[in-house]
Amino acid sequence: METVRAVLIWIADNVFGQVAILIGLITLLGLLLQRKPVEEVVGGALRAVLGIVILFVGIELFTGGLGDFQTIVSSAVGADPPASENTLDGFLGEHGGTVALVITLGFALHLLLVRVFPAARNVYLTGHLMFWVSVVITASLVEAFGDLPQAVLVGSGSVLIACYWTLQPMWIAPFMRRVTGRDDFGLGHTTSTLALLTAVVAKPLGDPERHGTEKLSLPRRLSFFKDVNVSTALVIGAILLVAMAFADPATVAEAAAAYDENIDPWAWGVIAAFRFAAGIAILLYGVRMFLAEIVPAFKGVGEKVVPGSKPALDIPTVFPAAPTAVMIGFVVSTGVFLAFLGVFAATGWFTLVPPMIMLFFGGGAAGVFGNAVAGWRGAVAGGVLNGVILAVGQAVAWGMLSGTAPELATLADADWYAITALLLGLGAVLPGVWPVTALVGAVTVGLLTWLSLRARRRERARPKERARDDEQEPETPGT
Repeated sequence: METVRAVLIWIADNVFGQVAILIGLITLLGLLLQRKPVEEVVGGALRAVLGIVILFVGIELFTGGLGDFQTIVSSAVGADPPASENTLDGFLGEHGGTVALVITLGFALHLLLVRVFPAARNVYLTGHLMFWVSVVITASLVEAFGDLPQAVLVGSGSVLIACYWTLQPMWIAPFMRRVTGRDDFGLGHTTSTLALLTAVVAKPLGDPERHGTEKLSLPRRLSFFKDVNVSTALVIGAILLVAMAFADPATVAEAAAAYDENIDPWAWGVIAAFRFAAGIAILLYGVRMFLAEIVPAFKGVGEKVVPGSKPALDIPTVFPAAPTAVMIGFVVSTGVFLAFLGVFAATGWFTLVPPMIMLFFGGGAAGVFGNAVAGWRGAVAGGVLNGVILAVGQAVAWGMLSGTAPELATLADADWYAITALLLGLGAVLPGVWPVTALVGAVTVGLLTWLSLRARRRERARPKERARDDEQEPETPGT
């Protein structure tokens, strides 16, 4: 038993925990199942891995800048996280093995659900979020029901996470098709509830054809803003330099020295903005590269292993659809969050910590989905929603997770808050962990069954509709 446990943890750490390896193996399997020539198999798998590596190089480049950005903005507004008796590191030190087992067994259950139910079309492949969702679910179960035995946590957590991975790409799928204009991959990301809420709320605000962010007309002398790389560097640079003016000089000097101990802090601020923009450019290139390989290769998996399935991929896959909307969502999210930070500090309710990475990815997601239904007005509305959700969610979730890993509240996307609230809410009204697990599992299976039966009825009805249309088609004169 201990050997099986060790093997499952190794798989979680070295396959699911390494996105490049996971995507490379999926691409390799898909091409082999399609019986492609060896040169296409090797080349396709390696290009997919390289695309992921390039994507993460871009992410590391600009998230490093976001980390400095967060430190300086926090210093400028005097924000420090509230004290806590428990820490994320301590929780992972105690439950890290449980988290890894939940990932591995949960993914097996997820594949089973996708294979059994035709309505479930997407295989969740966003590796790093597999880890974080597992942490959130495990922490929520411990908060709701106490420090349960590992077998109970793994059993319950595996079912819950399999249900989430199966349903999440489904509820955002209709709007995902509007964003990308294609149906060969889905979205697997914890900003999905934010994206869905944005698409619904923003719909009456504008027309994506008339007000689309990529169609914005600017005066000729400001046309350089149409280049997303240029506009990113200018906007981020302006925000960073203003924050530096109000931040503790020692904090700014420390951040600059980490880059180059001889550089002037203000020169570093300018370079940091350009590095941020360069990181996004690299990220977008990596996205295009790995999508070009994983999507056609996954057809082999969809035909032979999990029939009819498609990959559900990370949020950067939608950014090329509307890069200007990404920046609008990010900037608006940041502004709204900082406004809440000031209000909360003035009222003494809670000390918010600017989560710049979540403001960027969540704001970018909200901007893209808002733009798909209402143009730039929708992108602005999405940015506002992300700022509100992250501010209020951080303040509320810190207390909800205070007994396990409260820092999760400062690292969270919208889905994290929704999962935590759902599990703690159900835990307050149901008598134990298994009733909660059974309820979530039953609702998931019932929903998938209903949707699958409905889809089959539609499939059976289509030939009859075509035959009826053929019968009603008027004969051409002279035939």
